[in-house]
Amino acid sequence: MTRYLPFLTLIATAAFLVSPYVTDPFTGFDPTRFPVPQIDPPVQPAGYAFAIWGLIYLWLAVMALAGVFLRRDDPAWRPVHLPLILSLGPGAAWLWVAGVAPLEATALIFWMLGCALWALLRAPVQDRWLLQAPVGLYAGWLTAAAHVSLGVALGGYGVFVPEIAAVVALGLAVALALAVLWLRPHVLEYGAAVLWALVGVLVANLDKALLVPAATVVAMVLVALVVGRGLWAGQRARGL
Repeated sequence: MTRYLPFLTLIATAAFLVSPYVTDPFTGFDPTRFPVPQIDPPVQPAGYAFAIWGLIYLWLAVMALAGVFLRRDDPAWRPVHLPLILSLGPGAAWLWVAGVAPLEATALIFWMLGCALWALLRAPVQDRWLLQAPVGLYAGWLTAAAHVSLGVALGGYGVFVPEIAAVVALGLAVALALAVLWLRPHVLEYGAAVLWALVGVLVANLDKALLVPAATVVAMVLVALVVGRGLWAGQRARGL
């Protein structure tokens, strides 16, 4: 069975990459699908930040093709295939689900995130550019995106006002990111994706109340410090 996993990963990746072309463009959850309509929620990054998906899609495509044509029989890749399939396969439906059912989409993106982190924790260090880096970038952006969905849902169902919902969601996202970066300090692409999202949130809130920008800056500093730790550890390892 394991010999077919690289092909299943390629199929799941292809479905994930095609999904934006077969669903309506997604620009955020429909505000009217919440009891408390969420118009321009503060937890949502500025629109330009979503351009990172172009790099994620390209790198995932390279990874999936390499898994079939270059690393098909590599034992180091085998533990990564199943969690990737479980993340990317259901992820192909996320855009459609997000358009009609925000709560279900939030649950789905946390499933995608959990499987992506599972894959990241099993990715071999020695094959960084073909496997670890694209999985890290994907998992890092999902860490942000899943908690953005959570923040919108918390505001949309009246659990918190939107600003508090944003701070709670950002706090949870950063706590998870710090834990992942502490366990895998060498996966700088993960940290870079999280930082990119946080910058997007900061830009989106520069003209709003101080609470969310201040919380975002604190989050950025914390993540940057742990990323810096990873860079320092990598430099020292190369110097030995």
